[in-house]
Amino acid sequence: MRHCVAVLLSGGTGTRLGAEIPKQYIRTGGRMMITRSLHALFLCPQIEAVQIVADAAWHSEIAEDWKAMCADGDPKGRIAGFSAPGETRQLSILNGLEDIAVQYGEDTVVLVHDAARPFVSVGMLEKCITACADHDGAMPVLPMKDTVYYSDNGRTVTRLLERECIYAGQAPEAFVLGKYLAANRTLLPERILLIKGSTEPAVMAGMDIAMIPGEESNFKVTTRADLERYETIVMNGGKA
Repeated sequence: MRHCVAVLLSGGTGTRLGAEIPKQYIRTGGRMMITRSLHALFLCPQIEAVQIVADAAWHSEIAEDWKAMCADGDPKGRIAGFSAPGETRQLSILNGLEDIAVQYGEDTVVLVHDAARPFVSVGMLEKCITACADHDGAMPVLPMKDTVYYSDNGRTVTRLLERECIYAGQAPEAFVLGKYLAANRTLLPERILLIKGSTEPAVMAGMDIAMIPGEESNFKVTTRADLERYETIVMNGGKA
């Protein structure tokens, strides 16, 4: 049976939010956002451990907040370790992958998740993991609700895109570690800097990536409005 380990990305600065500290470390209801994301991952029984990508200045506070949450009677889970953030999101992912490969081997199923998505469901996690039995990876997607247009110049409409063929990707994204790690390594040192989404290296390498239904509740806290939505859910008793 394959190991299953998550990479939790927490290296962002949260500048778009305009907060004094990165959004993933903001406390609501006594807990940091990243701690609620950890909680959500560890509710999935298949996930053995989580490798956290975070700046060293936050390691102690993350560990202490998780320890306090466990002491409150919540499900316990093992933090495998910490990896250093990279220059870009994808380099941060690669750092986490390299550390997991050393500990667990390249046959591991790895889930890449964002600390700023604290409401991922157990069902979605399980579907991503299960899909890796028959595919090289999996990602949750949402169908486009709005009419989508393409513009060559950003000022006028060039053409209408087929909405039925376009999907918005979410995290977590699951991959068979060995193939995904190789796909990322081949992009070093320059091309990896241009990667925009976690699944892009896998697609470029020809990996077979399944799509599973995403969830509207699995939103990413990016803007001030997102943060207010997150805080409302937490303070009203929402579970991460």
